[in-house]
Amino acid sequence: MDASALQLIIPIAGLAAVLFALYLARDVLSRDQGTQAMQDVAGTILEGAIAFIRRQYQTIALLALVASVILGVVIGLLETKDVADTDIFGLELGIRTGVAFLVGAACSMASGIIGMYISVKANVRTAAAARRSLVEAVQVAMRGGAVSGFLVVALSLLGVWAIFALYGGFEHPAQAPFLIVGFGFGASFVALFAQLGGGIYTKAADVGSDLVGKVEAGIPEDDPRNAGVIADLVGDNVGDCAGRGADLFESTAAENIGAMILGVGVYAIATAAGWPNPAAWIFFPLVVRSFGLIATIIAVAFFIRGREDEDPMSILNRGYWVTTILSALGLALVTATMMQTGAQNGAGGLPAWVYFFFAGLVGLATSIAFVYITQYYTSGAWRPVKEIAQASKTGPATNIISGVAVGFETTFVTAVTIGIALFVSHWLGGQAGIVTADGRNVGGIFGTAVATMGMLMTTAYILAMDTFGPITDNAGGIAEFSRSEKGAREITDRLDAVGNTTKALTKGYAIASASLAAFLLFSAYIDKINLIFTRQAKPLMEAVDLANVNVFIAALIAAMLVYLFSSLAIRAVGTTAQSIIVEVRRQFREMPGIMDYSQRPDYARVVDITTSAALRQMVLPGLVAVGTPIVVGLLLGYQAVAGFLMVGTIAGVLLATVLNNGGGAWDNAKKYIESGHLTDAEGNVIGKKTDAHAAAVVGDTVGDPFKDTAGPSLHVLVKLIATITLVLAPLFVR
Repeated sequence: MDASALQLIIPIAGLAAVLFALYLARDVLSRDQGTQAMQDVAGTILEGAIAFIRRQYQTIALLALVASVILGVVIGLLETKDVADTDIFGLELGIRTGVAFLVGAACSMASGIIGMYISVKANVRTAAAARRSLVEAVQVAMRGGAVSGFLVVALSLLGVWAIFALYGGFEHPAQAPFLIVGFGFGASFVALFAQLGGGIYTKAADVGSDLVGKVEAGIPEDDPRNAGVIADLVGDNVGDCAGRGADLFESTAAENIGAMILGVGVYAIATAAGWPNPAAWIFFPLVVRSFGLIATIIAVAFFIRGREDEDPMSILNRGYWVTTILSALGLALVTATMMQTGAQNGAGGLPAWVYFFFAGLVGLATSIAFVYITQYYTSGAWRPVKEIAQASKTGPATNIISGVAVGFETTFVTAVTIGIALFVSHWLGGQAGIVTADGRNVGGIFGTAVATMGMLMTTAYILAMDTFGPITDNAGGIAEFSRSEKGAREITDRLDAVGNTTKALTKGYAIASASLAAFLLFSAYIDKINLIFTRQAKPLMEAVDLANVNVFIAALIAAMLVYLFSSLAIRAVGTTAQSIIVEVRRQFREMPGIMDYSQRPDYARVVDITTSAALRQMVLPGLVAVGTPIVVGLLLGYQAVAGFLMVGTIAGVLLATVLNNGGGAWDNAKKYIESGHLTDAEGNVIGKKTDAHAAAVVGDTVGDPFKDTAGPSLHVLVKLIATITLVLAPLFVR
């Protein structure tokens, strides 16, 4: 098979993933929906989720439309012949960039909506399956999550491929990647607001209902007497499904485009040297991700199997390992076929593709490392969660101190792992012997791009595991709300604990991909600046001078932005939660029949309060995130923006690690106590309705906005500032 034929796998894999997702959706929707009480609860959740999504995406669509017009006008005015990185500039380029932005935004919105809809359809079917079998419940939840995973990744793949083709990518492969950067910007723009709005909603509802219901009223989680429960269950879907779907959509889209831009540099070398099929270096990111989709289809279809007495996490891990191994085989085929350098070999006489294959394996290994690092810090089987649970015996203060310490600790292994991945992949790429006419070795940078693409091969499976979390969380709520039998609730509790871990490991995976991608997109920014300078016959920018006062100031502002943005997101959760707490307390006070089930709480009132507050609170942090890099570029210049990118990425990755893993550990410490694993000195179980449990609930409520609002939004922020600066580089040069 030659490289040209291999490119056909892109639309084939994308369409196959869409068809398989439809098959999975049909399978899930055909399953038993349980009792009428279960269906009533699920219908209320669906109604609330659709109402929020409709209002949220109307707001986001309006913001995106305005942003696309402004972007098109700015690019149309700025991209003159002397700064354009293609032969298309001026008004035409402005229109194309604005259209690409809107297409990326629309695909990102579709990804979020699809993920949320299937999730709220799968939750009741998972709860019903839990009445019969743990394995069946795992399969239903995982298949429901896989619908979102496949459709998000397929839309990203097909979207980039289609707009690349429409913008003349097959005729002018060296120009097209620069024409489609607006697609990545549009995806990032929507993902930021989707993640913020959904995250504020879900955690405000969770915190509010937990503090009033579990701590003050002393009733179980998801008890139907709590007016905030429906809002909490709705929030699981609009935050963890819709928000995360949009997040990973923009990750794959932006990182693909960045890798394709870096491929342009190798394309120029390949064309000059007469290597076979030089355009393959640009198409490579799309092809390798296509094989990742095929690997995931095989894993989900044939390997989500297990025994009733097996740990559900082991069942999910088995599918992940199959996906990873098959992805490695696909990576070998793609690199051997597409990365041909003629008779030229790299260091040691080995073909160049061998080094890039191993660079891709570094990306896959990094993905595996982060899955297990996150499991270690957020699963109840290991020291960190047990440590927080033990600290809960002496009250909420020691619980919070222990949780903060665990969150800070996670930065060590995160930084070391990312550093090793970047160093090794860069070194391997450098050994491939790809050198420009003026002696610059560009193989190292491309090696990091290959590592990033290797990591993204498993995205569909990772996203399926992420959506597994809110589906099982909702299933537990439905089982509790409808007063299902004890055995079903025990199964949903086990799945909920696993779901907390899968949601956490997805955030770890997103952080790792953001780290590798940010270096990739930073390199793409430098390439774009140098293309402008080449047209202007100016010296190239080969380094960023941190001793330059403008660069230092920009770096300082970047670090500040990460903390200010997180503050605004967390404060938004607290402000919204206060409104919910007041309302739930009012209902308990003014409707005394709630406690003996003679009165029905006003769930709709809490849902409406949460929706309005979340949409209002998401605007300010979103505008701060979008506006800050633009202001820095305008005032301090293009080199300062490079410093902004570097330091913003470092600060964002480390703080997101603290927030994600600390919050996940707090959550599962609470679950650890609720499951009866904590004992006193005499061996007596310390479970629910104890002081230790109340302390763990307080810690969990602190961790909620960390892990589900600010932390995930930082993933998007890191990539958003990279795509903004990539699109607006001509503005900063001027």
